[in-house]
Amino acid sequence: MNNWIEKKFLFVIRRKEDFSVITSFSITKVSLGLLLILFLMVCFTISLILAKTLLSQWFDPAYTETENTLKIYALSETVDSLLMEVQAKDTYLQNIKGIIAGEDLVDTRPDTAVPLEVNRAEIDLYKTSEATRQIIEEFESLPLDESSFMGITSSSFSDAYFFPPLKGVVTGGFDPAKNHFGVDVVSAENEPVKSIADGTVVFASWTLETGYVVTIQHSNELISIYKHNSVLLKNLGDLVKGGEIVSIIGNTGEQTTGQHLHMELWYKGNPLNPQEFITFD
Repeated sequence: MNNWIEKKFLFVIRRKEDFSVITSFSITKVSLGLLLILFLMVCFTISLILAKTLLSQWFDPAYTETENTLKIYALSETVDSLLMEVQAKDTYLQNIKGIIAGEDLVDTRPDTAVPLEVNRAEIDLYKTSEATRQIIEEFESLPLDESSFMGITSSSFSDAYFFPPLKGVVTGGFDPAKNHFGVDVVSAENEPVKSIADGTVVFASWTLETGYVVTIQHSNELISIYKHNSVLLKNLGDLVKGGEIVSIIGNTGEQTTGQHLHMELWYKGNPLNPQEFITFD
């Protein structure tokens, strides 16, 4: 038995032309078995690494399940975001109707539906009109006729003073032809955003496209909108003064192109160019 195990085999490599010996080596059956085992282990290790990395989509049975799980999770987040946006818009429309009808407002913060105590004498400053209803159309993304607001100029508010919401550089101007109904203002990080005038917060919530948004209704059927905020500091129904901080500049929402404030002005259902009334630099 020992002779069979210890028996050696001689391997000789010769040249084909003259059969001269190039090299030779001997090996036992034990050594040959160990080399074979080592070779199989190396092949197994390499195969395992490839199956978990480069070739995982063909050889890893859990790959497809993991990818499907990630897609389901992403779709779930999208559906949740859409539900939040729909609920926020429904609540906004309900509050607009409440302001018109003189009813209590409903808080738009998550998991709440508590009527807010609002000074109704202040709310009554804003008269019921068809123009107020037209503001709802902007939030429903309905197309607007550009010719309907070309005649409105800064002379319409010659006696009014508007506080700048923040100081910064205007990177995107008012362009209704491209459905850009406001201006984009870039400023320092964590810069506070201020109300342009006295008014009442009629919308303060998160939307999928424009992130955290606060909308303030002022007198004379004027509405100002501040989008892409990082933090909202006012709630629905809050009364604010001109120059009072209402939010913090941010980079939220699918339509954002970086940290900035998108600010809009609406008068009797028509968008105005904020740069005609406010100095941002």
